Amino acid sequence: MPQPRILLVVTGDDFGYCPKRNQGIVDCFKAGGISSVSLLVNASAAKDAADLAKRHNIPIGLHANLSEGIPVCQSLRQDSTLVNERGFFHGKMGFRQALGRHQISMEQSSFFYVEVELELRDQIRLFRELTGHLPHHMDGHQHVHILQEVREVFAQVLSDHKIPYTRVPVEPGLHSCQCLPAHLKRFYAQVEKDALDSIPVFRRCGLRWPDVYLGLTTVGQNMSVSNLQRTLSHALSISSCAASNPEERVVTAELMVHPGYPSHPQKGGCGEGPDDFSQSADRQHELSVLTDLSLLAMYRKERVQLCAFKDL
Repeated sequence: MPQPRILLVVTGDDFGYCPKRNQGIVDCFKAGGISSVSLLVNASAAKDAADLAKRHNIPIGLHANLSEGIPVCQSLRQDSTLVNERGFFHGKMGFRQALGRHQISMEQSSFFYVEVELELRDQIRLFRELTGHLPHHMDGHQHVHILQEVREVFAQVLSDHKIPYTRVPVEPGLHSCQCLPAHLKRFYAQVEKDALDSIPVFRRCGLRWPDVYLGLTTVGQNMSVSNLQRTLSHALSISSCAASNPEERVVTAELMVHPGYPSHPQKGGCGEGPDDFSQSADRQHELSVLTDLSLLAMYRKERVQLCAFKDL
């Protein structure tokens, strides 16, 4: 029985982070390694990224950011639950820790929801100014969009703007993956729980997402042609078993990736300079794997068609 055809959105996250990340993402797109990007509108090279997307016809969505750098909304840059005493977002783990320790108290919660909504709407407004259109999809930088305190307002804002697609990071094979260190396994297990809890909320607001999500187990040095083939095959087998007629089944999937050239230590970021993740050689490693001719040949052999969210 032939395998089903896969429509695969390969999304390059963090577009706009810095000039070197931008160039690496564009090079990856031109070589056929990615088919879509997510833009950080509060990042230092966001305007250049938007211009590059226009020039090269790159499908582009919004990477909603509530955890790194400076808010887009001017009124939230001081005396806001979303920022620290220096006016920056609390950070990837700091944001989660603040929520977990109830630093954002019940008395503040109504302000928090209003502030999240203001920031998300302002990021969409800026995205539209930069690109000339609404996002084709919208996800969350560092998976903030699926957090319990964020998911409801996130989904409502997308619904209000008629942005149809988002990301639900539940990856098949995550728990059996042997290459992840313990701290990442714990973090990804929580991401998965938050994502599963978000599904009813997203459905209620009419949001959509691909059948299969991939990318947690293939970040950085864990990305290889064989690992990508493994994750894709695993996703295929699950979807094929669920289909009543696998021969006619078209599986949709998203692969989250972070290609680029390593950031210069003094150039980039969202207001605080580039982080270690963006300065790492892992970014160029991902670029090399995603454009490897053997991977592209595997896509053709397995009838995997790269596409954008608007093509699903």
